[in-house]
Amino acid sequence: MPAPAMIKTLAVATRDRARLGEILAITSRFGLDTLLARMGLRGGDGGEDATSDLPRRTRLAIEALGPTFVKLGQILGTRGDLLAPEWIAEFEKLHSQAPTLPFETLRPAVEDALGQPPEAAFARFDPEPLAAASIAQVHRAWRDDGRPVVLKIRRPGVRPRIEADLRIVAQLAALAEQASAEARRFSPRALARQLAESLHDELDFTIEGRNADRLREDFASDPRVLVPEIHWRWSSETLLVMDFVDGVPPRDGDTLRANGIDPAQIAATGADMVLDMVLVNGRFHADPHPGNLLCLPGNRIALLDLGSIGHVSPKRREEFLSFVTALQSDDPGGLAETLALWSEGHDVPRANVVRAAERLVARHGGGRIVLSALISDFLPILRDERLILPPDLLLIFRALLTIDGVLTGIEPDFDLSGAMARAGLRVARARLAPERLQASVQALMWEMLRLGDDAPRLIRAAVRRLEAPPVAQAATNDAAIRAVGRWIAGALLGGFALVAGAIVLGHG
Repeated sequence: MPAPAMIKTLAVATRDRARLGEILAITSRFGLDTLLARMGLRGGDGGEDATSDLPRRTRLAIEALGPTFVKLGQILGTRGDLLAPEWIAEFEKLHSQAPTLPFETLRPAVEDALGQPPEAAFARFDPEPLAAASIAQVHRAWRDDGRPVVLKIRRPGVRPRIEADLRIVAQLAALAEQASAEARRFSPRALARQLAESLHDELDFTIEGRNADRLREDFASDPRVLVPEIHWRWSSETLLVMDFVDGVPPRDGDTLRANGIDPAQIAATGADMVLDMVLVNGRFHADPHPGNLLCLPGNRIALLDLGSIGHVSPKRREEFLSFVTALQSDDPGGLAETLALWSEGHDVPRANVVRAAERLVARHGGGRIVLSALISDFLPILRDERLILPPDLLLIFRALLTIDGVLTGIEPDFDLSGAMARAGLRVARARLAPERLQASVQALMWEMLRLGDDAPRLIRAAVRRLEAPPVAQAATNDAAIRAVGRWIAGALLGGFALVAGAIVLGHG
């Protein structure tokens, strides 16, 4: 089948032409001409036969195309605000598993990273892999003190292949955005940038190591959460060495109970952990599925595979809490304000925003919020009303939905909404923590100093204004001076009250 004419016009570098040929051959093999036409990447009307199975064939093609396109499909799998349920269902099946490689194929890369053979660096090294994925393969080793560790080894040649894919995807995204109104709804260039950022983070194992260190610090005061220690003396961009964790994946309650672990306690811990990451710390595991979690004796949870971390700004945290509060209090007006903020820049009519808010409150407002039901309803409503969520919010919803699925799988009666109420109290305590208040007071003190410097100038300006106008305006000017005086006095008194409060807190 000939390559789509529009794709042939891409200014692909010579080094990428062979890869582009592979991509076109795979898409043709799975019969994706219809999809390419809908994206504006080939001629035709984009019509689809009634008997076609386009979502399934697209998923199979993505798996054949390799890690770059699997990651792209996983990102699209979070876009229930854009894609119909049958597409989401197929993309959720995507995995990054890959056949294992003989260790001798990986040995040159490992020896280059360690500066010596692994048998010399460690007291014992196991050449049989523990696990394999499209970017890395994992092996087990033991330190001289007997402490078990794992080596996460980047597959040879994976970086140049992914970088070639990203260059091609970037050009395809620009072409699709220019040629197709349907494709523009997906913001393909922004999607390509998100894909590139995510994969560049996953390719550099030092980023995963730093993510682990930060999350370990976030949970330093919570003994229920374990983040494996990174051994930096052996770690680099292509090799990550961390503690080996022996635990049980949270797949079902019976298995946990057989290992002396309480599913109810694990469910409560997992909910608190994820909500603290999202709402308190602003840094969260973007994919907390059972393969990235282990349950340990003492009802603890270990976090694994930290290459993909989401970040939540303080502003976004407040918006998310406003969203939940508006639902719980049956407030469609408040919910509409939050949805309008999230849809800024997409020219969404106000009537659509209000209608979406009213539908959500009618179906899920008041009382207990069942997260899985809410999100499965929320995203189709957004799609119906042409609302589009920012990517960082989609990561949050995906993480919450994933952990909700995990927790209800091991504890069917678990109620995440109760955990969300507890999290709200922790958010309030975090905001009132002395160190945060001190930072706020310090900023206020600087503002007060600036105000103090400006106060004489402001008063002189008010006096000059009083003297300059005619007598007829005296009353107006007198009111202006009183207003200025009240403003200055109020600001000073308020500032001194806050400073005094901080001093009391600091000595309490």
